[in-house]
Amino acid sequence: MDFFSVGTGEILLILVIGLIVFGPTRIVEIMRGLGKLMYNLRKMTSDLTTGLTREIEEEEKKSDQLSGRERSSKSEDTG
Repeated sequence: MDFFSVGTGEILLILVIGLIVFGPTRIVEIMRGLGKLMYNLRKMTSDLTTGLTREIEEEEKKSDQLSGRERSSKSEDTG
């Protein structure tokens, strides 16, 4: 497991030090808060990605419609 270039041993060491410094009840609260933060960040990035994808698809449809109109007007001019 490679999380931010930190191996499993380093993560365990950080957790043990956190447990010693903050205590068992406080460390649970901190981890819960970090879990909520991660959930919210993932949700925000997912919503952003969905919104951007939707906007790009709408712009592509508009572009395709405009290019189709240009082609039809050119064929009418030459015909």
